[in-house]
Amino acid sequence: MDYGWLSLLPPLLAISLALAARQVVLSLLLGVYVGALILADGHPLTAFTHLADGLLVDALADRSHAAIILFSLTLGGMVGILSRSGAADGVVAALSTRVGGRRGGQVATAAMGTAIFFDDYANTLLVGNTMRPLTDRLRISREKLAWLVDSTAAPVATMAVISTWVGFEAGLIQDAIDGMGAEGSGYVFFLRTLPYNFYPALTLIFVYLVAATGRDFGAMYKAEERALRTGQVLRPGSNPASATEAMTAPSTATGPASAWLAVIPIAAVIVLTIAGLFWNGRAALSAQGVTNFDLRAVLNAADSLAVLMWSSIAGSLIAGVGTFFARRLDINGIVDAWIEGARAMLIAMVILMLAWALGAVCEDLGTGPWLVERAQGVVSGHLLPVLSFLLASAVSFATGTSWGTMAILIPIVYPLASVLPVDEGLAATACESILLASTSAVLAGAVFGDHCSPISDTTILSSMASGADHVDHVRTQLPYAAAVSLVAIGCGYLPAGWGWNPWLSLSMGVLALVAIVRFLARRPEPVG
Repeated sequence: MDYGWLSLLPPLLAISLALAARQVVLSLLLGVYVGALILADGHPLTAFTHLADGLLVDALADRSHAAIILFSLTLGGMVGILSRSGAADGVVAALSTRVGGRRGGQVATAAMGTAIFFDDYANTLLVGNTMRPLTDRLRISREKLAWLVDSTAAPVATMAVISTWVGFEAGLIQDAIDGMGAEGSGYVFFLRTLPYNFYPALTLIFVYLVAATGRDFGAMYKAEERALRTGQVLRPGSNPASATEAMTAPSTATGPASAWLAVIPIAAVIVLTIAGLFWNGRAALSAQGVTNFDLRAVLNAADSLAVLMWSSIAGSLIAGVGTFFARRLDINGIVDAWIEGARAMLIAMVILMLAWALGAVCEDLGTGPWLVERAQGVVSGHLLPVLSFLLASAVSFATGTSWGTMAILIPIVYPLASVLPVDEGLAATACESILLASTSAVLAGAVFGDHCSPISDTTILSSMASGADHVDHVRTQLPYAAAVSLVAIGCGYLPAGWGWNPWLSLSMGVLALVAIVRFLARRPEPVG
């Protein structure tokens, strides 16, 4: 059934109410109910029962969703042990001697976010939880921490040569190539699109520019000024997406513990995730009878969520054992700390469940396909990269899923970009540029829409891991993401439609970002 413009109503209602009322849970719940009401042809009781025993239950029953929740709770439990034992204080004490002030703390956070490139979920939860005590001590606002976390996780994962994202993206491209009856490797084509991945690349550059200069503008400037002048890293009256105070109960031992008590479990999660992806992927390929495979194929075949579960459970066990033998906590204290850490994630888990339910409603209503159909009639060859970026941004913003956006649009945009410029008689170099840029624009637009959407799972996880108010995170991040997207369009996707060299476009984009930081942003000043 074609629901037309009504398919946009649930996500737009949830997003607008969340931004206006700063109440995410009720806004999402209302959006899901309105969607269920449309599906039930306006019958309120039928909509209620479908919401209660259908949409919400299915959101939790999905295997990948359950794995994300368990991974988040388990990692939260590990962080609870590290915090209660004093190990997190040990990390802060060690970093404080090496990090030079607020700008150094921001650069260190960005660097850690860039280094954990293999998975955005692992990136978000590890960086936010690890760096939060240090950024609090340096009077860096939770809004800024959440932005640093969110703006490195997905961009670096979508651009990394090897990551859980790349296997998915290359697989979609390969299906599109095969569907056109063409020959070639989807992974090789993906590598060729990287110079055209303007938004993620410029986002990472912007993160380092802002962090290194200490300059901000808009709502982020106000948040940083508040944190610097008053020490209030959270806005008064805010509602953090995770109850971080539950993780900071006093240790039974006095003083900070050795930083190694925290470094070893965190490093174990990272190493075990990388090794687990490789081992699991090889096992899956071997079970299929494949004997000759490269690293890309291995990563593409791996069950990343299963591997993240292994690594998070192992991290919790290692943290508990280390804490016990270091005599920081007894057995009861370790269990209590783990439970408190997991409990601190409850608010974010509720938000995630509702966001997934809203995504299911949007899928049933056909929100994404309806947006695509509306845009197809106004596409031209030269403007195809820009339109692909804007369409992917709209779908991702409305549905809260970057992967779902890619899955919807790559099978449409790739064939269109292959045929339309040729039919218009454009030069060969322009045709190739349009094809590469349009495909990359879908991947980048999905990330941009994800960054701006309050119902995005990675945006929610960033708020949770950073202990930030979710709506405050969206409000402060959105102007930065919008600024980078405008630069990406003006310097990247628009010129790409006329065959410009992508490296020239990136250079122009960097200069534009430097100008924004230099002339529009300023450093918050302490009182007096």
